[in-house]
Amino acid sequence: MISDLRGTGLPPGACRVSIIIKALNEEKRIRATIESALSAISAVGGEVVLADSCSTDRTVELARPYPIRIVQLAHAHERCCGAGPQLGYQHSRGEFVYILDGDMQMLDGFLPQALDFMARYPDVAGVGGRLVEQNTSSLEYVARSERVAAHMAPGQVDRLDGGGLYRRSAIEAAGYFSDRNLHSYEEFDLAVRLRAKGWRLWRLPIDVANHFGHDAPPYQLLARRWRSRYVCGLGELARAAARQSRLRLVLRGLRELRLYLAVLGWWGVLLSVPFWPLPAAQRLACFAALAALPLLVMTWRKRSGAKALYAVVSWCFNAAGLLRGLARSQRPAREAISSHVLQDHPGFYPQTAPGVLH
Repeated sequence: MISDLRGTGLPPGACRVSIIIKALNEEKRIRATIESALSAISAVGGEVVLADSCSTDRTVELARPYPIRIVQLAHAHERCCGAGPQLGYQHSRGEFVYILDGDMQMLDGFLPQALDFMARYPDVAGVGGRLVEQNTSSLEYVARSERVAAHMAPGQVDRLDGGGLYRRSAIEAAGYFSDRNLHSYEEFDLAVRLRAKGWRLWRLPIDVANHFGHDAPPYQLLARRWRSRYVCGLGELARAAARQSRLRLVLRGLRELRLYLAVLGWWGVLLSVPFWPLPAAQRLACFAALAALPLLVMTWRKRSGAKALYAVVSWCFNAAGLLRGLARSQRPAREAISSHVLQDHPGFYPQTAPGVLH
């Protein structure tokens, strides 16, 4: 069944904010995530929509007692990072839309300030805040915290990684909320489509949500991302943007794309070494030196052999994923996603509604 609630005849502006929770096997934290969303929405008025990507654990069962709308992909093979937000968007009503991961807990106070900011600046399409990272032990998240990204600083930014509050009118102008084909980079894709239309994005200097992340060992996490095609997202994004006006924004905004292209070039040089006109022993020495060079450089930069090894292995996974994503065929991004409505809460919370967390 394909369902889209935008045609239900709800008076314009009657539903202020829709918080869309995208989830896949999040039984460990889904109740806390839902309760945080309900608490946040009570201050501004709106609804909570759980977009489930065919979870095989108790995620949906644990969510049913809450007064929320629950929708689910009709086909498990379509699950990916881009499909979840778009699925929730199809079933949402809010004048503004906030996207929240199933492993996050929203903090009170962000939505009123974000709405006030957007009321004062009508050319701002989306507003984010500071994401508070709770996973401080995994090499993946340690490496992420060590990188100083300009788009995570307060002020005007080129994307809203980690979630944000968006105007529905801006999303409609950009064509769709999230590209159903993308296994990652779906927030960056939305950002470049909005910016290509002249909209601005902003990050406020306030905490918006706690993020717990996956606590799998780092190399298991890489293997999981390969199996789930998460590493294909960059290639899929580049393919979707090819021959589009936004391609320039994609190429300019993704430093890692240049990094992974350099990794592919490194592989090419390594593969060429056996054909160099040198004695076998010298070719072997050259191959060993070239293979070890990135690891040695990263060990010097990070002052840690373990961090350096993980960085180089991660580059290789992502470079291979780039090729895999570029080769993957795509469905039209505007095409509606087949889905089931598992639970439809008919109303939504008015502003300052009492007792939202019975």
